[in-house]
Amino acid sequence: MSVTVDSRVLWQLSYGMYVVSSSLGGKLNGQIANSVFQVAAEPPRIIVSINKENLTHEYISKSGSYGVSILDTTTPFTFIGLFGFKSGRDVDKCSQVNHKIGVTGSPLILENALSIMEVTVLKTMDAGSHTLFLGDLTAAEVLKEGTPLTYKYYHEVIKGKTPKNAATFRPDV
Repeated sequence: MSVTVDSRVLWQLSYGMYVVSSSLGGKLNGQIANSVFQVAAEPPRIIVSINKENLTHEYISKSGSYGVSILDTTTPFTFIGLFGFKSGRDVDKCSQVNHKIGVTGSPLILENALSIMEVTVLKTMDAGSHTLFLGDLTAAEVLKEGTPLTYKYYHEVIKGKTPKNAATFRPDV
C-alpha cells in the first residue's frame, strides 16, 4: 500500500517552546525543546521528546530527572540561540543565565521563564531519533504572568530556524 504524507501537515500541530534541563555529576545542561506536554492529570505526568545525540538526553537518561522552563514571548533570539544552537559539550550554557537548582538536582532556567517544573522519570520510550521521557511532576512554580512562547510565534515573529536535531526539523525549510 502506497501512502502519501505531506510533511507540511506536521507544522500545523501546536507546540510551545521550552528549555529542558538536567544535571549529571555536578554538570548542568539544557536545550530548547518544543515537544513537552502533560499526558495525565492524576497523578500529573509530563512527557518530553529529546534527540538521542544531545547531551541533555545523556543527562536525563542517567540522572532520571529533568527540569522544564516555559518561555515567554519576550524571550530574545540570543537566549534561544544559546540553548537551541549550541552544544553543552562546547559551552557551559547555565553559567550564562539566571538559574537555580531544583529538588531533583536539575537546573531550572529562570531567565525568560513564565514557569518552571521538575519531572522524575518513570519510563522511557524509543521514538527513533528521539527518546520520550515520561515522568511524574515533582515540583512546579509560576514565576510571572505573560504569554507562553509558541513554535509558530518563534517562526513567524522571531523568524527563527529549526536545528537539525529537533523533532520538527525539515531540511526543505
